[in-house]
Amino acid sequence: MDRQESPYRPTRRGAIRYGTAAAAASLASCSGTADTEAPDAWTRAVNGRIRHSVCFWPFESSEWAWDLDTLAGHAADLGALSVELLSPEQWPTVWTHGLTCAIASNGVEGPPFMRGLNNPRYQQMAIDATMAVMDACAEQDIPSVIAFNGYKWNDAEDPQSGEISLEEGARNTVEGLKQLAAYGEEKGVTVCLEMLNTRDDTHPMKGHPGYQGDDIDYCADIIREVNSPRAKLLFDIYHVQIMNGDVIRRIRQLGDLIGHIHTAGNPGRNELHLMQEIHYPSVMEALVEIGYEGYVGHEFIPTLDPLDSLAHAVRLCDV
Repeated sequence: MDRQESPYRPTRRGAIRYGTAAAAASLASCSGTADTEAPDAWTRAVNGRIRHSVCFWPFESSEWAWDLDTLAGHAADLGALSVELLSPEQWPTVWTHGLTCAIASNGVEGPPFMRGLNNPRYQQMAIDATMAVMDACAEQDIPSVIAFNGYKWNDAEDPQSGEISLEEGARNTVEGLKQLAAYGEEKGVTVCLEMLNTRDDTHPMKGHPGYQGDDIDYCADIIREVNSPRAKLLFDIYHVQIMNGDVIRRIRQLGDLIGHIHTAGNPGRNELHLMQEIHYPSVMEALVEIGYEGYVGHEFIPTLDPLDSLAHAVRLCDV
């Protein structure tokens, strides 16, 4: 596919329109001209306060269909430290580029967010699959693995099968996470529970109608009840913005519970430009303010040239 023109190209005009005034000023001082290509330093993570990671699935499933080796090469070139949500057999590919996997997939077959810890029908399967991945994580120094509440229906794929109550779902999720956290304490691996939005029904990966953990406070209460340093929140800024909003205040309130961060633009789960409603530099500054030292995983679905879009996301968030 021919390289498409993209508003995320690192020019001074593009930085003003889609980035920040500070980024534009920095670029102008580096380039000395208004519309020439920027030096490599502008497109790389250089400040060291945000540990950038990139999720594989959006780039694999986009129309550009990057393979893992391609994404890992570009991520390394941009100064990212990780490609994430990978299974153990995929880790060696990112290692060849000097990267790690910041958070592993949990090994549950099918959409893993459907069959989660809230449902007795699937709970033991999810625990067993996650523990197997945690064993591999412990052997290879992968810091964390993802976990999900699951869908609220008794049969995850059948809305007519009856619903698990919020109270029962919370109790079940706490029970499952306590087992995983105890195992994580032995293995040195953190389990991160992800909150997902249920409002967007336009795309199977933009929203998840039926997911029970669609409120960040509900998920935070579950993590508090588990009460383990090895059970944390996966705070997905895109999902939190849709369901709860008030992102910066929530980061400050929940900082001690946050184990991992995801980004994407809203609405649309696309690029992190300023034509969407989340001001990512401010959000990143809030993470720095609370002393967050985990990874920030970029999980947007590219609609334009993916390398331009990824370079823009990394630099925009590199506060």
